[in-house]
Amino acid sequence: MGEPGLAPGQEEDQMSSEETYVIVGASLAGAKAAQALREEGFDGRIVLVGAESELPYERPPLTKGFLQGKEEQAKVYVHEAGWYDKHHVELRLGMAASAVDRTARTVMLADGVSVPYDKLLLTTGSSPRYLDMPGAERVHYLRTLGDSLALREVIEPGEKRVVVIGAGWIGLETAAAAREYGNDVTIVEPAPAPLLRSVGPQIGELFASLHRRHGVEVLLNEGVASIGPDSVITSGGRELPADIVIVGIGVRPNIELGESAGLEVENGIVVDASLRTSDPYIYAAGDVANAYHPLLGRHLRVEHWANALNGGTAAGRSMLGHDVVYDRLPYFFTDQYELGMEMTGVPDAYDQVLFRGSAQDLEFIAFWLLGGKVVAAMNVNVWDVATDLQALIRSGNIIDPDRLTDPGTPLLDLL
Repeated sequence: MGEPGLAPGQEEDQMSSEETYVIVGASLAGAKAAQALREEGFDGRIVLVGAESELPYERPPLTKGFLQGKEEQAKVYVHEAGWYDKHHVELRLGMAASAVDRTARTVMLADGVSVPYDKLLLTTGSSPRYLDMPGAERVHYLRTLGDSLALREVIEPGEKRVVVIGAGWIGLETAAAAREYGNDVTIVEPAPAPLLRSVGPQIGELFASLHRRHGVEVLLNEGVASIGPDSVITSGGRELPADIVIVGIGVRPNIELGESAGLEVENGIVVDASLRTSDPYIYAAGDVANAYHPLLGRHLRVEHWANALNGGTAAGRSMLGHDVVYDRLPYFFTDQYELGMEMTGVPDAYDQVLFRGSAQDLEFIAFWLLGGKVVAAMNVNVWDVATDLQALIRSGNIIDPDRLTDPGTPLLDLL
């Protein structure tokens, strides 16, 4: 029963205004969730908690445009500072969350303040994997805005000897930035090709060749034994002069808060297709979420920018009770030297890789297929096709290889 004198619908509005939604993780996903809540009409209290003192920002520029000196710092932020006041989003920056009490529905902050919640969203992201060896205290990692600022300061003058440990996306992008500043760059990678787990040997070798053409020494099948004050010793005993050492050996999801709260955790915080955890009042999105993907029929944890962007929005809508099915295909992009690329899908299980266009000229589309169906695609210096590639993957059609590799056949004609 509503209170006397309330118009129809007014009771729900009043109830909404009394609710508190807490978002732990002042990240891209967290900021987009807060934005979605307001755009969908939520007029209750929103508290956005972040361990960093910076406003929520986007990470791609940290290894790309901002690190390369092509973008100003102001461009990295999700919203300008005034947006949060204007939309009544309470920022608790520089303040980590230390615990979640699911029974009392409160979040404990590092300063001892307890914040109550009606619903809670965890967008705590991920952290770099660290080297554990003598000399590792002098290396650079690149995850935060502060990391990018510190790294740009030392590589921007050029003429330094830079060793990059790890030939994943972070390693390759930072190597490209360091080389374009005029530094001598060596990449050390224990696998037989860069990006081996992400794209396989064929595309991995293409990236190795790209860096070599730009004067980078790429050492494959080679690990790191130790780091000295001015050198890196490889597992094969080679001594590499090193003024600067950059490490990019992957990340791990920040599951600690969810794990200590007793949520289901397995390679991230486990959520359903609506981004809801094992607790109906708690949601998770972004790097930390291992979400059920209806199209793929399994759980998937995605560490890329687009997942934070779209997953945060979806989580905000889901918190409001909307019928949300988060089934976007993973999407990633990179810019290295003259190569620009977008990747769609998940090439973790495939039996064939086909090419449309010229890989040698760096203008092509690569397709990963399993049982004749396209499961992932990468367009390199070929633009305005990402939407068509997503449709092709979603179709689940068995595709004629001759038509797939024919540049004269429109992609949509394959559906």
